[in-house]
Amino acid sequence: MSIKSKKIKIVSTGAYLPKKVSSDDLEKKYNLKPGWSEKFSGVANRHHATFESNGYMGARAIESALQNSDLDLKDIDLIISAGATFDFPLPNQACVTKSKLKDGFKYNIPSIDVDTSCLSFVTSFDIASKMMDNYQYKNVIIVTTELGSKGLNTKNPETLTLFGDAAVAIIVSCDELSESCYIKGSLKTYSEGVNHAIIRGGGNEFFFKDYEYDESLHSFKMDGINLLKLARKETARFANDFFDDVDFNINEMDVVIPHQASKIGIALFKKIFDFEKGIVKDNLLNHGNCIAASIPLVLHQLIESGEIKRGDLCFLLGTSAGFSIGATLFRF
Repeated sequence: MSIKSKKIKIVSTGAYLPKKVSSDDLEKKYNLKPGWSEKFSGVANRHHATFESNGYMGARAIESALQNSDLDLKDIDLIISAGATFDFPLPNQACVTKSKLKDGFKYNIPSIDVDTSCLSFVTSFDIASKMMDNYQYKNVIIVTTELGSKGLNTKNPETLTLFGDAAVAIIVSCDELSESCYIKGSLKTYSEGVNHAIIRGGGNEFFFKDYEYDESLHSFKMDGINLLKLARKETARFANDFFDDVDFNINEMDVVIPHQASKIGIALFKKIFDFEKGIVKDNLLNHGNCIAASIPLVLHQLIESGEIKRGDLCFLLGTSAGFSIGATLFRF
């Protein structure tokens, strides 16, 4: 039995990038061997915020996406903030980002958060597609704004050189006349990997009143070896299951965008799936791992450059802390 696609179209995208930071800059600042970052992390450049907040970056990305569309903010029925980092524990990030928009106080657009860490955009696209009904929810903005550079351990070169900051906004609309459509989304969580990517300090388990700041406790920690083992074990099986009830197979994709996890992670992805050369897209070299903004940033850049064309089958597939694997399939 094949699932039924839904007439949902990506109408525009927008992005905001803070200041570019070269690996040479980081290596000099933290006394790393020249060339270490590109050799081991696969990153030559990334962007790190200076004055920007999550809300500021996200608002600028939304405004850019609106400028690239025929829509105004008053036409938007829902804002979803899809990301792992935030400005405040309360209120939720979508409300904060909306407040930073030029007309954010003028329109009472419902604003919600979805956090599946690195897969937040992929998950939000799936949730939005199920909510959109061409009536209450016709035009939806998914904004992913990640400022991961704040949570890095300066004594861990693997993560210090890997992560970048970015914000991306995607506007999706119901369009019954379009050939564009949302086909399927899926998410599976493998809890044996829950501690493989974690920031332990700052929540209620290690509450800030009970544990004073410690860079190791309050910074991102990644067990790269066990993450790769779990990804290698489960990703191909996940993808096979994903295509069981759709009218396409994985080798019919025009564009495949994996999560920009790491140099080794992308190499493993290409090894697991034998795609034709040029089908798998990445921007790790010049942007690093931008957490949940990684996949939509690649998508935005491909749309902006014209490399993705109307009618193309696009498959987004990645992993996230938790440990989860998720994917989205749509016709652009």
